[in-house]
Amino acid sequence: MTNQQSTSHILMIRPVNFGFNEETAGSNAFQNRNADKNNVNEKAQGEFDNMVKLLCENGVDVTVIDDTPEPYTPDSIFPNNWVTFHTDGGIFLYPMQAENRRLERREDIIAKLEDRFVVKHIIDLSRFEAEDKFLEGTGSMVLDRENKIAYACLSPRTDSEVLHLFCEQTGYKAITFEAVDERGKAIYHTNVLMCIGSRFAVICLDSIPNPHERIVVKESLTANKKEIIAISFDQMNRFAGNMLEVKNKAGEVLIVMSQNAYNSLTQSQITTLQKFGKLVYADINTIENNGGGSTRCMIAEVHLPSAINS
Repeated sequence: MTNQQSTSHILMIRPVNFGFNEETAGSNAFQNRNADKNNVNEKAQGEFDNMVKLLCENGVDVTVIDDTPEPYTPDSIFPNNWVTFHTDGGIFLYPMQAENRRLERREDIIAKLEDRFVVKHIIDLSRFEAEDKFLEGTGSMVLDRENKIAYACLSPRTDSEVLHLFCEQTGYKAITFEAVDERGKAIYHTNVLMCIGSRFAVICLDSIPNPHERIVVKESLTANKKEIIAISFDQMNRFAGNMLEVKNKAGEVLIVMSQNAYNSLTQSQITTLQKFGKLVYADINTIENNGGGSTRCMIAEVHLPSAINS
């Protein structure tokens, strides 16, 4: 089965205890300690519901599962970090740095998806948590699924040993690099600095300080026929790198991002992106400011084979 970059089937988790996570704030500079904390869960639920509505109106098949009040999981709205779903029927579970994020892994979510999709095997990498080695799903890795390349900036949350084990299991090739923000702090997740679509790549090249590593990343993207849309540090900080390409049920390409990310783009960048798909964006300021993640983090793509066709 050929790997497609994007899918019309996505999983999203509706929060019940969303809020600023102290356990992740040390390595996530995108979390804003000064963000408004009033009614933060209710505001996040409203933003979440609006985003789901927008995606459904654009023809995306969204499976929404409610988080549970116990255990306490303030970041459950970001499922892409603990699980990925693949076209061969494989599911990967990932080692998470923050202890309260490890509680997000739920067997019942996978069981619910098995009603509609074929699950052939589950590979659980969470054992690496005992060794303080982490790989936080498609936060740590930005996957070029068609060409089987995993781009990853190494950080406290992205360990090269676990990454290479994932690549061994899947046949992916890893391209690793160091990445820092404008203050020189390591960027916690690769998916805040880059996004890969079927025919484009959005990337903050300025965040890769090593010239050789920057060239390797650029040449790989170009060799795999991705038009590069370079974004600035300021645009990255407004989550322009945290877009995601999805499809709707008619097969049309959508490029999903936050209102904040969209507003940061130049007209030239918008025009270029519109060549590759319809731009879909929603206001998720509460989620971005308190959670330090944006639209891509909220979506786990379900590439599993459909049970109906099997």
